[in-house]
Amino acid sequence: MNPDHLEVLDAHLAGLTAALLPYREAAGTLGRWGSELAWTLAHGGRLLVAGNGGSAAEAQHLAAELVGKLREDRTPLSAIALTAETSSLTAIANDFGYEEVFARQVRAHGRRGDILLLLSTSGASPNLLAAARAATELGMRCWACTGPAPNPLADSGADVLAVQSADPQVVQELQLVSVHVLCEHVDRSLPAVLGGSAPRRRRRAVVAVPAPEAASRPAGVAASGAGA
Repeated sequence: MNPDHLEVLDAHLAGLTAALLPYREAAGTLGRWGSELAWTLAHGGRLLVAGNGGSAAEAQHLAAELVGKLREDRTPLSAIALTAETSSLTAIANDFGYEEVFARQVRAHGRRGDILLLLSTSGASPNLLAAARAATELGMRCWACTGPAPNPLADSGADVLAVQSADPQVVQELQLVSVHVLCEHVDRSLPAVLGGSAPRRRRRAVVAVPAPEAASRPAGVAASGAGA
């Protein structure tokens, strides 16, 4: 084996390995997000998800897992990747500027109680910050997966899962892990949600998934879906 080739791989794996232990702190956030997302989607709500570049691909990946399936077949869930509809994306960029490409779609598709998830290695992209502001104005919940905090998205009031690595490649790789783990929690939570129980919503705390309660919806979650 060429030593140079092995050196490149080992250097990359070393950066990923260094980020793995701090990333375990995301377990509680992902569990909480998964139970809350399951309740929202099962009760007529919607997930909007966006990112730039590689994060755009991950946004589409997440939407595909929810509309399609992660493992076993289940009811399709409403998730829209705001990066995927190229005619709207380019028309908005052309007519209103690139900063508005996601915010305008949020205003078109988002409803009070829906969830906006933003993926960003920097946490500083102006179009994602504009989308977060639009979601807040509509009464949506805004979540963000970013690189190291503090960053502008983390300071915007969004509920943030920050990957503590200075390497954008490592951040994106662990964001993909976040996508899969989030979907796993959604699938695990759905049977209880569809059975009529609902998890208590907690804000910005890294905690284990709380036990389901017999409330009509998670505490603090507004009614969502058409007409809400």
